[in-house]
Amino acid sequence: MVLPPAHSSRLKYVSLGVLVFQTTSLVLTMRYSRTLKEDGPRYLASSAVVSAEVLKILVCTLIVFMENNFSVRLLKEEIVNKPVETLKLAIPAGIYTLQNNLLYVALSNLDAATYQVTYQLKILTTALFSVSMLGKRLGLYQWLSLLFLMAGVTLVQWPTESEVDSEQAVLSAGSQFVGLMAVLTACLSSGFAGVYFEKILKETKQSVWVRNIQLGLFGFVFGIVGMTVYDGERVRESGMFQGYNTITCTVVTLQALGGLVIAVVIKYADNILKGFATSLSIIVSTLISYFLLEDFNPTSLFFMGAMLVIAATFLYSNECKPANGSAIKV
Repeated sequence: MVLPPAHSSRLKYVSLGVLVFQTTSLVLTMRYSRTLKEDGPRYLASSAVVSAEVLKILVCTLIVFMENNFSVRLLKEEIVNKPVETLKLAIPAGIYTLQNNLLYVALSNLDAATYQVTYQLKILTTALFSVSMLGKRLGLYQWLSLLFLMAGVTLVQWPTESEVDSEQAVLSAGSQFVGLMAVLTACLSSGFAGVYFEKILKETKQSVWVRNIQLGLFGFVFGIVGMTVYDGERVRESGMFQGYNTITCTVVTLQALGGLVIAVVIKYADNILKGFATSLSIIVSTLISYFLLEDFNPTSLFFMGAMLVIAATFLYSNECKPANGSAIKV
């Protein structure tokens, strides 16, 4: 069905709003939940990851049921009767589980604005894995945008003058380093898992919802293993849902539904609009971090780096055509 131009235009702007809201709200609520001082134990990040996977499985299963008149035949055929195809999702699921845990580590040690800018390095890792795994050819402007991206993130992370002898400054620097390493590892894992998942989708005709159920099942298993290994003692003492509150449930919901919402929205939003949404989310996160969370003091280097990252996002998204006819579009 072809939508009227006016309706299509409205959908694009609705898509823009949804993307900005989802990206910004997840980062800010996750950051707030990891820094909020409360009586009693803080919620376990590993538990939140498992809860998000369960919620994602439930939502995707409901969608598949609704699309197939509430019949379980499709799920049985695609998941149970095709074990080899299902097992292919184990690799990206394990990497996504690691990535989701790393994001909690990152936002426990970095302010939302710095995290948002640095996390855009996933554009670089995704591009490099697309070239090596999918045979994609990048154009001149896209390679140039990746250079801008690296320069921008470098400026954002560039150390500023501080009192080195201060114990608080040393602790802050250590925390910043942990957060940076968590973001960089998450960017690397995000790039590989995203391209691997795309490669699987290109090779099969299964629906995105079925694939997300398969991802969620493996993600749940890996998440349970990780929670048992790293937080098993705390779970035995106070339970899996210790420290859960309204903010925690909001974070879990946003994390579970975020990828699904984007999957639906992307078909209405072009690459330029996605870049615009990313840029807006960086600006909004910076403003809220500074005025509301009060955990961020912007510097001239940060603003220069952020502008370079935003410019790189637009530049990369703007060149939609591959370098030659044999390139694979992504």
